[in-house]
Amino acid sequence: MLHNVAAVLLDGVHPFELGVVCEVFGIDRSDEGLPRYDFAVVSAEGPALGTHVGGLTVSTPYGLDRLEAADLIAVPAGNDFATRTYPPALLDALRRAVARGARVLSVCSGVFVLGAAGLLEGRRCAVHWHHVTELRRQYPHAVVEPDVLYVDEDPVITSAGTASGIDACLHIVRKEQGPEVANKIARRMVVPPHRDGGQAQYIERPLPKSPCDTVGEVLVWMEQHLDQEVTVEQLAARAHMSPRTFARRFQQETGTTPYRWILRQRVLLAQQLLEGTDETMDAIADRTGFGTAAALRHQFVRALGTTPNAYRRAFRGPQAA
Repeated sequence: MLHNVAAVLLDGVHPFELGVVCEVFGIDRSDEGLPRYDFAVVSAEGPALGTHVGGLTVSTPYGLDRLEAADLIAVPAGNDFATRTYPPALLDALRRAVARGARVLSVCSGVFVLGAAGLLEGRRCAVHWHHVTELRRQYPHAVVEPDVLYVDEDPVITSAGTASGIDACLHIVRKEQGPEVANKIARRMVVPPHRDGGQAQYIERPLPKSPCDTVGEVLVWMEQHLDQEVTVEQLAARAHMSPRTFARRFQQETGTTPYRWILRQRVLLAQQLLEGTDETMDAIADRTGFGTAAALRHQFVRALGTTPNAYRRAFRGPQAA
């Protein structure tokens, strides 16, 4: 049973990510029939730590020895976590915790601390989309999931950017103490107990300006005519190539097929229209070349893990859905 929780901090800790862990596990809500956790904020680098907010410091009497009793150790994000080195005593403490059956949780770039401790080896993990490439470079044997909000590879739980730490914390509560407890905590925090979709819906991917040598002009035409159905034969004719040569060059210069490329651009355009206009789903489906609202919904869910209506609500508020 989850009872003893510690958040371990390094210099440059991000207060919001620390606050997420404190909000879920550090507040006594026993008067509402909710569990009370034995919670502590632990420093890995002395009694006083700086944060990435000017003038704000965090002080705590607890050192790394406090981790030895923890059922769950949370590692919030911090400045330059992707490039800095970590105290060997902290990495040893994290390895010992996992070896004795405790869980470890990272919020955003805190995952780099778990990686340095060797806890990502062969495991699926999540990180903020901004850090995906660097995490893969440093830990090639980790299986980085770029689109998810969190990954539970018990006993290692990793979450993506900032607010997904809330999702991961509530997931742990739900797993250990049931949905009723997680739902009550979520209501107190005024957050959903579970969010639909994944991180993909929050990644900014502007329409590309292609540097391609031989298919660049065709790509520009495709971007301008997303509402039209086109075939490889028609695109090849525009590029003055045979269909086979065009398909090969397209793959070489874009890394994908014409079908997948245009499908991705249609989803991108749909995102822009959902965020910036009040157009109906039928109108958006027509403008993006999906034809029907049902087809738009199908492809949108496949690409982003959420529905067009849910996406619009997330980015424009419930009144826009």
